[in-house]
Parts: sequence; structure tokens; C-alpha cells
Amino acid sequence: MSMRAEDVADNLDIVTEGSPMRFVTAASLFDGHDAAINVMRRMIQAEGVEVIHLGHNRSVADVVRAAIQEDADGIAMSSYQGGHNEYFKYMVDMLREAGAGHIRVFGGGGGTITPEEIAELEAYGVERIYHPNDGMKMGLDGMIRDLIERASKARQPSQLPNSLSIDDFYSVARTLSALEDCVIGEQKLETLRKEWKMASGNTPVIGVTGTGGAGKSSVTDEIMSRFCQYFPDKKIAVLAVDPTRRRTGGALLGDRIRMNSLRHENLFMRSMATRRQHLSTSEMLADAITFLKSVGFDMIIVETAGIGQSDSQIIDLVDISAYIMTSEYGAASQLEKIDMLDFADVIILNKYDKRGAEDALRDVRKQWKRNHVKFDAMDEEIPVYPTIASQFNDPGISWMFSELCQKLCTLVGDEGWLVNADNANKEPRATVLIPGQRVRYLAEIAEQGRSINSKIETMCEDAARAQYCHAALREIGDDLLPLELESYSHFALSEGSDKSLLTLRQRYNSSLEDMGTEARQLLLAWPERLSGITAEEYNYDVRGKVVTGSNYKLSLSQQKIPKIAPPRFDGWSDLLRFLMKENLPGAYPYTGGTFPYRREGEDPIRMFAGEGTPERTNRRFHYLSEGQPAARLSTAFDSVTLYGEDPHERPDIYGKVGNSGVSIATVDDAKKLYSGFDLCSPTTSVSMTINGPAPIILAFFMNAAIDQQVEKHLKETGQWPAAEEKIAEIFKGKQRPSYAGQLPPQNNGLGLGLLGLSGDQLVDEETYQEIKNRTLKSVRGTVQADILKEDQAQNTCIFSTEFAMKAMGDMQAYFVQQEIRNFYSVSISGYHIAEAGANPISQLAFTLSNGFTIVEYYLARGMSIDEFAPNLSFFFSNGMDPEYTVIGRVARRIWARAMRDRYGASAKSQQLKYHIQTSGRSLHAQEISFNDIRTTLQALYALLDNCNSLHTNAYDEAITTPTEESVRRAVAIQLVINREFGLNICENTWQGSFIANELTDLVEEAVYKEFDSISERGGVLGAMDTMYQRSKIQDESMHYEHKKHDGSLPLIGVNTFLPKEGHEDAVTVVELMRSTDVEKQEQIKSLRNFQSIHNMQCKDELAGLQEVARQRGNVFESLMTTAKHATLGQISGALYDVGGEYRRNM
Repeated sequence: MSMRAEDVADNLDIVTEGSPMRFVTAASLFDGHDAAINVMRRMIQAEGVEVIHLGHNRSVADVVRAAIQEDADGIAMSSYQGGHNEYFKYMVDMLREAGAGHIRVFGGGGGTITPEEIAELEAYGVERIYHPNDGMKMGLDGMIRDLIERASKARQPSQLPNSLSIDDFYSVARTLSALEDCVIGEQKLETLRKEWKMASGNTPVIGVTGTGGAGKSSVTDEIMSRFCQYFPDKKIAVLAVDPTRRRTGGALLGDRIRMNSLRHENLFMRSMATRRQHLSTSEMLADAITFLKSVGFDMIIVETAGIGQSDSQIIDLVDISAYIMTSEYGAASQLEKIDMLDFADVIILNKYDKRGAEDALRDVRKQWKRNHVKFDAMDEEIPVYPTIASQFNDPGISWMFSELCQKLCTLVGDEGWLVNADNANKEPRATVLIPGQRVRYLAEIAEQGRSINSKIETMCEDAARAQYCHAALREIGDDLLPLELESYSHFALSEGSDKSLLTLRQRYNSSLEDMGTEARQLLLAWPERLSGITAEEYNYDVRGKVVTGSNYKLSLSQQKIPKIAPPRFDGWSDLLRFLMKENLPGAYPYTGGTFPYRREGEDPIRMFAGEGTPERTNRRFHYLSEGQPAARLSTAFDSVTLYGEDPHERPDIYGKVGNSGVSIATVDDAKKLYSGFDLCSPTTSVSMTINGPAPIILAFFMNAAIDQQVEKHLKETGQWPAAEEKIAEIFKGKQRPSYAGQLPPQNNGLGLGLLGLSGDQLVDEETYQEIKNRTLKSVRGTVQADILKEDQAQNTCIFSTEFAMKAMGDMQAYFVQQEIRNFYSVSISGYHIAEAGANPISQLAFTLSNGFTIVEYYLARGMSIDEFAPNLSFFFSNGMDPEYTVIGRVARRIWARAMRDRYGASAKSQQLKYHIQTSGRSLHAQEISFNDIRTTLQALYALLDNCNSLHTNAYDEAITTPTEESVRRAVAIQLVINREFGLNICENTWQGSFIANELTDLVEEAVYKEFDSISERGGVLGAMDTMYQRSKIQDESMHYEHKKHDGSLPLIGVNTFLPKEGHEDAVTVVELMRSTDVEKQEQIKSLRNFQSIHNMQCKDELAGLQEVARQRGNVFESLMTTAKHATLGQISGALYDVGGEYRRNM
């Protein structure tokens, strides 16, 4: 269709002065680091700019599509996960191809984008990439002003395009901008209105309005996704209105971030600011609707800004109106004031899983009957629909959608809008992860912790009084005086005529009784325990084995340095306080440490590796493990894997393959990655830092371990030659997968014999099951799989939260069923919460609260506490703040007390496994050699706090994946502390320190206060609904950034103690560890070969997996089979269809 825009152009009054600029902001594909871009988009908005924020993990196509449809002036991106060269160049190319090359592209990625790469990208067409040095010179405000000034200079005047077509969304967007910016003369606008009206046809317009926060965008997304499902050929336009901020003139246009359906090629969306006060629609909305109808869209959906009770403006603009509300409207009488209950064709009561929703549904239906004088109407006849739009495939949404389509048919007289859907289930049923009667669990844990501390102080007073009485009785020479802490007999309390003596005896006995049995037993057992740690040798029992060793180490000065320094308290009260709040390492409440002594001959070193192909990372693993008594293989995955996708040639994917981690897409990749390590050896443990697709990657790992043991079995029993013949037959006419390149000298090839096939193809079923069962009981390690913290901070969620939590529970249920005791099914992580910007208190409180939420969820699934609690592990970040001195102490104490006194857990379940990684946030791109100094101090914190394992970051990780040289230095930091630093001989260094005690009490109470805050919001899950954790983390991140940039937080070499010009850091040339083109191609080729080998089985396995998910069966159990034949991306795609895809939050 043409509307002769070129004829109109001469009569336009081009006035763009004063119209707000428009920016699209996002984090790049497979990148969850959105804290920085959130800070930036707020600051851009504050400058009077209209910001369309897309959130994290956005492909180039997503961003360019948004920029074109929104007619943006600029794009601001953050990219921290590598692949930035390909990503930004692809964006520039795509904009130019779309005729939108004038849109300025800006970016930042901390130190990960080097000055040389910045120069290359800016020469290619990126307007500006900001480096940390720019932030130090210009300040945050200066960078934002520079960005806006640059975009302003390149800004095109708002005007009608020369040609217009529904197939050219950019021309549609330019026309909307001309309308919105009021650049069309009134006379010509009247002419256009008449032309548009004549060309409009019978296009239906649906209006969506409702209260702020009711879930309008989520409902709109669900409606659009169903329209795309049932009517894939229909072209639909969406206009979403958000309010302009009166103070700045800027606006946050945040509806796109919630809408996953916008990837569909037939959907067009335009975000609009009201650009006027107190109204929920834009002034030119009516013209925009008429214009879009004339272009030829099959339907138009209009979503307004949040409205008040009396606002019903939308009904004058649309054919069918939908009003979205929640149960939070106050008293039932408030419903009488809501205009839209009179006029709306569809009333949606969203968030039906919230408290009071059923009562609200009843009241809204009653009010509708009153308003429409239809008192005899059946409930199902009333257009009030309960929904949970956040829940995948919600039956309430489906029911409402069917009724909406029926209204469309009636409106336009076209039965082509009818849908044939099964709506037997109409009302939604919320998935309850934690029963309502237990949602106060955090407040109860806080109350319990405070109560225990109060009782300890009372018991200490009783102990002091008992000791004073006993001392007094000894001084006066009482003939019947019992041994210390022993009671007088009943006879002694009444024998004799000396009333003072009898009173003293009675007070002594009363004080002992008030102390309680546990306190007395602790004091009575102390002399024996003291001799155990001061004798020449110690011994204790572990799983029926006696562990022995020396209690002392001889210094060069020939002094016997104790491994455990005992408290030397004379007073019973001081000793009791120590025993009940601290105790020796390995004893409840484990404040001093989880185990009695550190493991002899094994340092807690755990170094991450992950770069390029599985083969390359395998070589790094063997390099790191050489000469070590144990192989601790900590695996970092590339961002493609973290987001559950397969490697691909598309530039924005291709650039990230094998960067900042290893690329793992198949079970064969897992076999190559860990080849040469016996995964069932007690000296081998594997940790995998992956969350969204964790169940799939864990299934790859478990199958790799099983097939490794099948290979060992065949070789040990002499069956390998026959197996080789069978394998050759299987791969006849096919390319047999292989390990690319040379094996490292330490790799004996174990695990590579069964590439391309599964062990059950080579041995009988009974043998396979026996090997499988034995393997599952033997493997050691951890998979992170912490979905809660991903939603709060890290953003590598890929499935809907409900489905992801169920998959976590399925993993643990499988662990219980298979008696997997040596592998942690989840590593509850504070590290990524801290990396997103949280301070140490928030990190600790959020992490522990997430841990208790998992406990409550697993209990609600019917598992007993001692079946799963030993499979839980914790992973924290360290930093430079004083609170980091004691976060391990506080975590162990709070966890142990809750496990014992609230959940009735055994001693093993009470022991919190405390794993540490030094802070990545404290690694700076400026003066990078100083990073090792910070890392050393953080490692000292962790080791003196008796962490169970420690990863020390390499100094160059501020810029690149670490090199062999930088990793060697990072390992050396730990080795120097463990083997040279004399104070570390002592294994309870912090105990007895006044400041450590004070900090422990301060941090413990601060955590309890945070527990109370979370509990007030309905527990962790309730707080996540309101984004409490995410908001708090981002506020703390912004606080840190401002203090860093204004210099009030001194950072040596960053904002103070700066080098003279020309005398910068001696480490100036950093080797960039990037995956090569050869490695990327090798990985894609390996993937395609795997798919061709397993093509026949893959389809059936994926269908079977989907059916298990639909029937609410154990998804992980099914994955153990599916993972043998399908790739990571294939499995993720199949699960999206039955479990739902994650919907981003602002």
C-alpha cells in the first residue's frame, strides 16, 4: 500500500527540536551481566531520553528489530562475556542492511574489550566503546552526556518515509515517529486521516488496560503468543504506552522486556510515552491506530499505561477492551469506583496465585452482576477470567483467549478467528512450591537464632553463678562438696543446721539445673576434648575409619606450633559461651569449621578451567592437576552453553563459542572434557558452574562417567577387542567421533573409547545397570544448578521459574532414589549475587535464604531432610570488606542451628560445605598486576576461615580468560599461604579474636534482619515476585560504582595512587585467551556429526522427554536417556515447548 508520502513531504512542518531522543538498551546475547546496563539506562533516562530497555541475553536480531520498530536514535549495549567483536560488527551490518545505519551504537564491557579491539570496532562503525579508563576520566555522568551528544549529532529529523509498506516495518515506524513528534502540518494531517480511514477496512482493535503492576505486559505477551500459535500468518501490531516522567521528560518504555513472542516475524511493536501528565494514553494514539489499520495489519493491540479507578479512556479508541487487575484493590466497596468494570468486554483477574484471589474473583463477579443488572447470570457466563500469566500455558489465559477470539468473530463477522482449544480446565491452579503454613520460615529461623543467642547468655550467667557458689563452698571447706559441675545429693541439701550453707548448696544446684543438660555435658566433656587437641597426636572417627595425625608442626625456630589453639578460659561462663557459639572446628555449631582438622596432604585448591573446545580445556585440566594429590576439576562453560544453546555460524553466536568458558553441547563433549581422569576415583571431583541448563549438562556428565566405567570394564575383562569390532560395525559408513589434536602426556585416553555411542550398546542390560548403579554412587563433585540466585542476580535462567525449580527437585529426587551421596545436586551460590553488586551482608543473607527455600521446597515434595541436606553445598565470593572475615563462620552457625533445631537434621546435614572464590568484581582493568595483591588478601580471609575449597582468580580475568602463566600465579597464591605462611599452621586462627567475635555477632544479626525483610514479602519466592532481591542488589551496585568513581572508596591504582604518565603497569601486554576460528569450526563440525549419528533416535527421545514433562514425571530421569542422543540446544528447545521460556524482568 502507498499513501503518497512523498507528496506530503513538501507540506510538512519539520520540527524535531524538543522531541525526546529514543534509545534501546540491553545486554548482549548469552550475557546475564545486566547490572551495568541497568545503571546506564537509568542515567540515560534521567537526561530526558525515552529508553526502551530489553534486558539481558539479547541477540543482534532482537536489538536491531527493536531499534527499527521503535525508530531509535541510539543503541547502548553491555558485553562482558566475550564475542564482542563479532557481535558489534554484526549489529552495524544489520542496521546498514535495514537502511538504519544512522542509529548510533554504543557499548561497554569493563576491561574485557581491550583498547585495540575498541579501536577496531570504532573504525568499523561502532560510535563509541567505553573503557574503564573513560569512566575514571569522564565520570559516569560524563560518559552519559558524551553518549547523548554523539547520538544527537547523528540524529535524523523526524519525517514521513518516501514509501510505505507493511512488509517494511521501518517505514511504519518512521511514520509513527512523524505522528508522535507532531511534524505533520494540521491541514495535511487531516488529509491523511481521511485517506487512512478509507483504507482501514475491518481491522479489529483490542485495548488492554489495568492497574500498574497487574501484569498487563505478561498478559499481552501470552495473548500474542497464542495468536502466533493459532494464526501464524496474521500480521499484528502492538502499541504499548508508558508514562513520561514529569521531572525529567524521559520515560522508561519497559514492555518489550517482558514479551518473548516478539521474535515472530509478523509482530510489530511500538512503545510510546504519554508525553503528557496524568493520562494513560498518548495524544496521537487515535491517529496511530487509524494509520496502522490502513497499512493492512490484521489486528491491533493497544496497551495503556497503568490507570486509576476512574480512568476508562481506552474504550473510546478500541473495539474490544480488556481490563487487567489483581486482588489488591482494597475493600470490596472499592470495586464500585472502578469505571472499567462497567465498560470492559473482558475482565482479567491476574496473579490468581496470590492470597485472597478466590475472594476477589467472587467479589468482582458480584460487582459485574450489579453493574450490568444480570443477577441470574452464571459465573462462567460472566467475562471475568482468573489467570496466572506468569505461569506457562496457564488454563485461565487459554480460556480467556478462546472467549476473546469468539468476541472477535462476532465483531468482524469472520469465523476465521475461532480457535479449537480444549478448555476443560478453566481456572488456573497455582504451583505451590512452599505450603502457605510454612511461608514464615525465614522469620522463624531468625527468631530461633536470636532466641538461642539470648538463652546462651542466660545459661552463661547460670554457669558463672554455679562456679561462684562452688568456689565459695570450697573456700569454707564444705565436707560434702561434689566435683565441679556435679550436683549435691538430695540428702546434702537438707543435712545440717547451718542455713547459710544449705542455701549456698541449693543455689549451686539450682544454677546447674538452670544451665540445662546440654550445657553441663559440654563443660564436663571439655577436659577430655582439651587433652585431645593438646596431646602430641590426634585421632577421630570418620565413617568408621580412625584418622590420626600430629597436633603440632615444628617451625624453623624449633617451636611446636599447635594446629588447634585451645581457649584458655578459667570461667565456666566464658568457656560455655565459646562452646555453644563457637566450639572447636568440627563440632556443633561448626562456627570454627566444618571438620575437626584440615585434610592432610591436600590443599583446598580448586582452579576453574574453561576455554575453547573440550579438548583444549581437557589439556588445561591435566596441566593444573599435574603433581597434585587430587584432581579438582572446576569447569567454566562458555555463554552459549550457559544459555542452553548449540554452537552455530551466526555471528552473534559464533563469536561466543568457546570464549570465557568451554563449549559443551553433547555427551561426547563431556567425555572428551574429562578424558584421562577416572571420574569414579575418590581423588577426582568435578564441579560445574552452570544453572539454567544444569539438568542437561549433569545428564551429559553422568552418562560420560558411566560409559567411562563401561570402557574400563570391557578392558579389564578382556572384552575390548570384541567391542572394538562392534564399534567399527556401528560406524560403518559414518564418521566416528574422535579427540581433536594430541592427548596431553598425562591423559591415558580413558573415556574416549565410547565416543558416539552409549555403553548400553556394548554390554548386556544387567551389566550396564550394575555399572551405572556403582558409578552413580561413586562420582564426586558439584553442579551449581541454583535457579533462585539466577533469577535474583545472574540471569542465566532459560526455563520458566516454576519448571526450573521442578527440574531441580527432580534431580534431587533422582539422587535420593539412586543413593547418590558423594555428589552435590546444587551449589547454593552467593558468588554471583556478589558479582552482580551485592554487599557481603546481602550476599550472605540472600544465599542462606535461598538455601532454606530449597530445603522447604524439597520437604514439601516429600523428601526427608537427611535424604537431601548432605547433597547441598554453598559457594560464596570473598572481597575486601571487613564482613568477609566472618561470612563462613556466620553461615555455618546459622545453618547448623536451623538444621538441628528447626528441621531435626543429623550432624552430617548440619555441616555447611563452605566453598569460596575470590572476588571477580575486585579485579580491575587498570594496574592489573595489583589484582594479585587483592586476591592474596581475599584468599587469606578464606583459608583462615576454614573454607572447604578455594578458587583464586587470575589477575588478568578483568580482561580475558586466564592464561597458563596467570593461572600459575593464582595457584601460587594459595600454595604460598598454605605451605609458607606460618600463621596458617593454626587451623582456628580467628577463634579468640575480639574483632572476629564482634564481627560474627554483628553479621549474624544483620542476616536475621534481612531474613525478616524477606519474610515480610512472603519469603524468598514472594520477594522475587516484587524483585526485592534484584532491586537491592542493583542499588548496592550503583552505590559502589558511585563511590568508586567519586573516589570516596579508595581503590589503589584505579582512583588513587595512580601512576605517572608513561609509567603505567609493567604488565601492559596481556595475552588474550580467545577461542580460534579453527576451534569454533571444529566444535560446530563435531556437533553436526553427533546430530547425524543420532538423528534416528533423537526425535523419539525428545518426544518421550516432553511427554514425561507434561505428565509431571521426573524430568531428570528421562534426561539420563535423552542426553545420549540429543544435543543441548535440541533438548532445551523441546523443554521450552512443555515447560515455558523464562520471561525477563525490568
